Amino acid sequence: MPPRALEPSGVVLWDKPAGPSSFAIVAQLRRRTGARTGHTGTLDPFASGLLVLLSGRATRLAPRFVGLDKHYATAVDLRARTDSGDVTGEVVEEREPPAEDDLAAAVEALRGEVELPVPAASAVKIDGERAYRLHRRGMVVEMPTRRSRIHDVRLVAYDGAVAAIELHVASGTYVRALADVLGGHCAALRRTAVGPFLVEEADPERIIHPADALARVASTEA
Repeated sequence: MPPRALEPSGVVLWDKPAGPSSFAIVAQLRRRTGARTGHTGTLDPFASGLLVLLSGRATRLAPRFVGLDKHYATAVDLRARTDSGDVTGEVVEEREPPAEDDLAAAVEALRGEVELPVPAASAVKIDGERAYRLHRRGMVVEMPTRRSRIHDVRLVAYDGAVAAIELHVASGTYVRALADVLGGHCAALRRTAVGPFLVEEADPERIIHPADALARVASTEA
């Protein structure tokens, strides 16, 4: 197979809908451009929101983008925990939702450096195999924890069952793990920003010049 084209080169901001995988979106862009294409951080199929994709020669710039902070809006259903931490999993515990004051205190306690369990349905390798593959086969394994930084977290609304929460987190933070720690699961998840890039800017037809994209990243690091 001939190598993929190195042009067009640049950054594409894509608003992924809930349903398709991030890799399906990468493949869609690759088919359209014919260029080498990569991602700078995936979203679970059930989640929606901003994917920052790299096209052509810009794929070599991935290290400059993968570590950027992320912003999310999530709906956490506090009536049940699931084995995946999200709405796609099997219920493992049903519970009485907490009072709003107790929930607000629990959310506030998540701010800063926290140890979070890595979800079973994740890409982390366990004995050389992806955890999500073991999970799909029904295998129960002891998952490691990961230190994460929660820069900001806010309880936006709560109806006594489902909480709307907004987060600003360091790269590599599993929002599903946060939902599990709160005693629930992610009923919905949307990524609203990656570093300086906003989901409102998403346009799959627009390819941002690499220099312009890197300048924006540098401006947030100054």
